[in-house]
Amino acid sequence: MGTTASRDSGQPRYLQIADDLAQQIRAGVLKPGEKVPSESELMTRYSVSQGTARKAVAELRPTGLIDTLHGKGSFVKSQPPVRRKSSDRFRRSHRRAGKAAYIAETEQAGKKPGVTVLYIGPVEAADEIAERLDVPAGTKVLARRRLYFSDGTPTEEATSYLPWDIAKDIPELFEENPGGGGIYARLEENGHVLKEFVETVRARLATKQETGALSLSPGSPVIHLTRSAETEAGRIVEVCDTIMAADQFVLDYRIPAGD
Repeated sequence: MGTTASRDSGQPRYLQIADDLAQQIRAGVLKPGEKVPSESELMTRYSVSQGTARKAVAELRPTGLIDTLHGKGSFVKSQPPVRRKSSDRFRRSHRRAGKAAYIAETEQAGKKPGVTVLYIGPVEAADEIAERLDVPAGTKVLARRRLYFSDGTPTEEATSYLPWDIAKDIPELFEENPGGGGIYARLEENGHVLKEFVETVRARLATKQETGALSLSPGSPVIHLTRSAETEAGRIVEVCDTIMAADQFVLDYRIPAGD
């Protein structure tokens, strides 16, 4: 295995080692699923202290190239990210084909999708959700909280919030499986024809709860995406609050250049 980290680059030694390991992963020297050299191995290979070796591995974690498992060590990630084509993932034709967006795009990436429903029921709308739904904070809404998987790995946690006056008349929205095409198909079947979706995307470090839910290494980044679904009548009928493992997704947008 190569040890090409140069002491002459001017970078701190732990960054040189992290860069060298990253190059080995990208070049296939360290293969998907293979264990990253331990701290003791790095100490010997690069003639550095344990603290420097530890910092080098810690530097790699936010890159999405490795997974660290408590008590087992760090391993090269084996899954390329799912390309999430936000510009066309919510087309009506997809809903008519009977597959929700996550299921369709995960299968297109050659992976096996999965979903676990964590909660369905009434909650009081928090400030940001209430503002997007244009209702007073604390208003009762229907919440649907799910954990999504790709090849058995948890990749995102999403909670949909729907106005209670709409949801109460659509019994499928209270089911774990709302049927082909997901909740958007059920909304449209009941007269709430969707016109557009608006997404707000933020990047930040995972909280302790998110680290546990998504099996992330400490210090891993997440994508916090909040989406509003608006009907042709001008009403917001769903707000979806989603936390995504940043290394598991590529967000792909198509933006028209005309007026």
